[in-house]
Amino acid sequence: MIAWGTPRARAVLATTILGSGMAMLDGTIVNVALPRIGAEFTASVTDLQWILNGYLLALASLILIAGSLGDRFGRRRVYVIGVIWFGAASLLCGAAWNVPVLVAARVLQGVGAALLTPGALAILQSSFNREDRSRAIGAWSGLSGVATAVGPLVGGLLVQAWSWRLAFLVNLPVAALCVWLALRSVPESRDESAGHPNYLSALVGALGLALLTGGIVEQSYVVTILGLLAMVAFGVLQKRSHDPLVPVELFNNRTFLLSNVLTFLVYAALGGVMVLLVLQLQISLGYSPTASGLASVPITIIMLLASSTSGKLAQRHGPRLQLIIGPILVGLGMLLLRGAEPGSSYLTGVLPGVLVFGIGLAAVVAPVTATVLAAAPDHHAGVASGVNNAVARTGSLLAMAVLPAAVGLSGDDYTNPAVMTSGWQMALVLCAVASIAGGLLALGVDNRVLAAEHEQPDNPHPGDCLHCGVEGPPTHVRSGGRAVR
Repeated sequence: MIAWGTPRARAVLATTILGSGMAMLDGTIVNVALPRIGAEFTASVTDLQWILNGYLLALASLILIAGSLGDRFGRRRVYVIGVIWFGAASLLCGAAWNVPVLVAARVLQGVGAALLTPGALAILQSSFNREDRSRAIGAWSGLSGVATAVGPLVGGLLVQAWSWRLAFLVNLPVAALCVWLALRSVPESRDESAGHPNYLSALVGALGLALLTGGIVEQSYVVTILGLLAMVAFGVLQKRSHDPLVPVELFNNRTFLLSNVLTFLVYAALGGVMVLLVLQLQISLGYSPTASGLASVPITIIMLLASSTSGKLAQRHGPRLQLIIGPILVGLGMLLLRGAEPGSSYLTGVLPGVLVFGIGLAAVVAPVTATVLAAAPDHHAGVASGVNNAVARTGSLLAMAVLPAAVGLSGDDYTNPAVMTSGWQMALVLCAVASIAGGLLALGVDNRVLAAEHEQPDNPHPGDCLHCGVEGPPTHVRSGGRAVR
């Protein structure tokens, strides 16, 4: 075990920050680069959907099984493979000569992100002395949060400095340094009692999600139905399996079920709005890539400053009120963003909505994942966190598949400011309704679910949000120091 403050401890911490920070940064950078990508390739709305959804599809499909691969085959090994994979896919993204190649590269990037995302916490948890783990995880999450905060600014500067390609190529030196540090300083660890990963379930789930997403994006009823049937088959496999990826008995708990539905609705609304906001600002309001990236930075700053306090309030008073008010504020912030139209200023058209949006998000993200974890049995804590993360990513994925068609954006409509603005404003209404509906569902949440955790103040617990970002559910620590994501 490694002690805090030693050179090796700093190297291990740097390794985990570089890898996970690279993946977090990439998500926000690509959003900012999307209009320039569309312009260079004369891309349609469907093309842009696949550039985003290819990544999310791979990540959402594989994140449940990726953690078990590290436990069985070695956490450092799987993490390093994920970083190398992500870096190689980033090179292919930067060199892409048409949309199909870029989409394929983005899918590969998602695979790499799924392999490395659970690995950072697992490495910290298995490498540091027990008394130093919370400190190490806190440092990791805080510095990784900085990557999320500066992502839009960095993305805008890179795109303006040369090309959208630089937004992908910047990952190469980061990945190389991360791999060198990992091989030099990170000890290998594995769970000797880990069973065989459930490959069949992962394959069927990934196939179902791919068919469902593809059917919606391409507006094919046959493919959509096939996707739904595959997802039903996935559910049957989970019910009959002795070692399922998703134990169905978890959903017998009403609070667990409602919290995950709330997560799905809020992150679906969030995913749709964050992508369309960048398009609206650059296409309709004439913002530069840097300015459009900076426009949403207040959201991340509010979350970094307020999420920890939000989690502690939920522990002290119960999560229900925040789970109701938070999504409603998010929805109201979205409605205020309807003022972001041609001719409006940032101070009157964008900032009010962004601020209300950020406050609502800070109120809900830490308590909702805390509630999910607390509602699950201790022996399913890691699985419950993985389910919540996958649910959030799937919400964003399906929102981006559904929204453009739902608001009448197709072909190159997004390049027309008048049509883009009309679609943007309609999308905000749909997303606001989804978020507010999630808040109303929280009326059924058990407000006592975090009470047992609150009685153990000396241990880190689900209400202590360590990293709350807009790309997915936050990281938490279970009582006794066991980290999960």
